Amino acid sequence: MSKRNKKPRLYLGVDVGATKIQASLVEEGGAILARDRAPTPRDVSPQQVLQAIERVCTKAVKQSDFRLGDLTGIGLAIPGVVDPDSRRVIVTPNMNLTGLPVGERLEDRLGAPVALGNDCNLGTLGEAWLGAARKAQSAVAIFLGTGIGAGFVRRGKLWRGARESAGEIGHIVMQMGGPQCGCGNCGCLEALASRTAIERELRQAVAAGRKTVLTESRGGDLGVIRSNELSRALELGDELVSGVMRRAAEVLGHACLTVRHLIDPELIVLGGGVIKACSEFLLPIVQGVVGSDQLSGARPGGEVVLSALGDDAVVLGAVALARKHAGRSPFKKRRRAASNRS
Repeated sequence: MSKRNKKPRLYLGVDVGATKIQASLVEEGGAILARDRAPTPRDVSPQQVLQAIERVCTKAVKQSDFRLGDLTGIGLAIPGVVDPDSRRVIVTPNMNLTGLPVGERLEDRLGAPVALGNDCNLGTLGEAWLGAARKAQSAVAIFLGTGIGAGFVRRGKLWRGARESAGEIGHIVMQMGGPQCGCGNCGCLEALASRTAIERELRQAVAAGRKTVLTESRGGDLGVIRSNELSRALELGDELVSGVMRRAAEVLGHACLTVRHLIDPELIVLGGGVIKACSEFLLPIVQGVVGSDQLSGARPGGEVVLSALGDDAVVLGAVALARKHAGRSPFKKRRRAASNRS
């Protein structure tokens, strides 16, 4: 077969989130050929969640001219603590997959090798491969959405930790005796700066008599407030929303300072739904806190920047992981090129 007619190597990147499942069919170089997404089923059996993942994967491939049998590998991203070696979910808080060998099960169903990783770890890997951190030797990416997670990549390698739980930045304690977090501890970053925390603060303020445009647009219902609704309120100059979001951004800025002082990455990338929708308001505040640091380093670095991949960061990171497991790491050529220049 000539090179011109040779089939491309194809991968599926799959992001299983608390609210949606997204699967993207991706060429080896990172070009996305097709994608599909569906709501994550809630309050159902593990079998039904697996079936939902399988359906999204199958539909994504069917949108192209290829078949599941054409896949070189599948990268699967799951929120929570996972064991990439056994491909088992250790604990995931927002869906019924805890304890399940999801990698093995999906491999049997889809007929292609499955590599498993934490969603924020893989989002960071995606930014290091093709996103905002592609020129950095080391980067931490922090993802702000329903919760808060992070990952650390150095020279194309993820730091997973001794217990496979590195990057759980949402659970560093930022306020002693602060509000209780979903993890059970108190004063976590996630309990102070996530969208869930922002919703709680807004509900409490409205209950105390504060006014906001959100109560008008939502008919008084302040249950789950979407990130684009927060963005709209900021654009309208809503005083309550602006105050709550400012405090969240300041806490996030101090968390970035902690990251910089602890591991000193070349770059800190901010992503996730809340950041994507409200970056014009949030980023300058975070950068201002980090810029006020009185402990200088020996060289420039440690800047805070926005994600370049948005919703595709996790699926592309999952593809990078699947490529590594297929012996075709996207970072090997980059490291060889750097060695040749030195």
